[in-house]
Amino acid sequence: MSSKSSSSLPILAGIGMAVIWGFSFLFTKETLNHTFPLQLLGFRFGVAALLLTVLKLIGVIRIDLKGKPIFSLVLLALFQPGIYFLGETWGVKWTSASEAGMVIALVPVAIAVMAAVFLKERLNSKQVLSILASVFGVILIVSAQGSFQVGEHLWGILALLVAVLSASAYSILARHSSRTFAPLEITFIMMWAGTVIFNVLGVGQSAIEGSISAYFKPLQLASVVEAIFYLGIISSVLAFFLSNYMYAKLPASQTAPILNLVTVVSVFSGVVFRGEQFGWLQAVGITLIILGVWGTNSFGRTNLPPLMESA
Repeated sequence: MSSKSSSSLPILAGIGMAVIWGFSFLFTKETLNHTFPLQLLGFRFGVAALLLTVLKLIGVIRIDLKGKPIFSLVLLALFQPGIYFLGETWGVKWTSASEAGMVIALVPVAIAVMAAVFLKERLNSKQVLSILASVFGVILIVSAQGSFQVGEHLWGILALLVAVLSASAYSILARHSSRTFAPLEITFIMMWAGTVIFNVLGVGQSAIEGSISAYFKPLQLASVVEAIFYLGIISSVLAFFLSNYMYAKLPASQTAPILNLVTVVSVFSGVVFRGEQFGWLQAVGITLIILGVWGTNSFGRTNLPPLMESA
């Protein structure tokens, strides 16, 4: 393989990840009509973990965790898939697929802010203005609904912002973990962590509501099974592998523009396939977010500490 084609693989992996995740908001929104969030997440990660385990057992993939500090991945798994998917799924439930994609576009901005707060990296004036532009873009998206009153829509935006913060923490931790673990090994641990976390919580919710047997009832619907196949196998196993590979090979400054594709695809899928609203306020909002992401990364250094950058 030539060095040119080899160097393009992480970029192609990132583009594939972005397209897959962009459409995942659509599948999540559709499936939540028949499931509750913890239930959907439990099914999604259960399918992903089982698939990876079967592939490992029959020798298709190689995962060697012997002697490696698996506990170091616990914090990563807490943020992603744990907190991130709780925020994203409830956010999609209470907003729309296109809005979710717009807010999730703030991840690179959140990385820069977290680096400034926790890693003491300085933000210059242009970066600060870029961050403010992105924040104002989110405000426009919320105001497009015609009200700032507390309700499901505003709670949905707040849930998505929690997901944004979790994703930014994950991106830093994943790059750090890539020094010890292969991308597929990180993906394997993440899928099993999600399976345990969400199924325990989901079954617990069903028990509290009085019917554990009803937990698996949605699997009788073909549309739910198809969505879980996409979310569990394509959007979880494949996309997370591509994501971990991208973070291991590319600096943060190069991943930011790729992540913007998630927003473009999610808005496209929501407007075209669900007929979601997309007026001038949303257009201005998403433009400000993308420009803010571009400016935050273009006007400053990469948002990871030097030690991680050299990994």
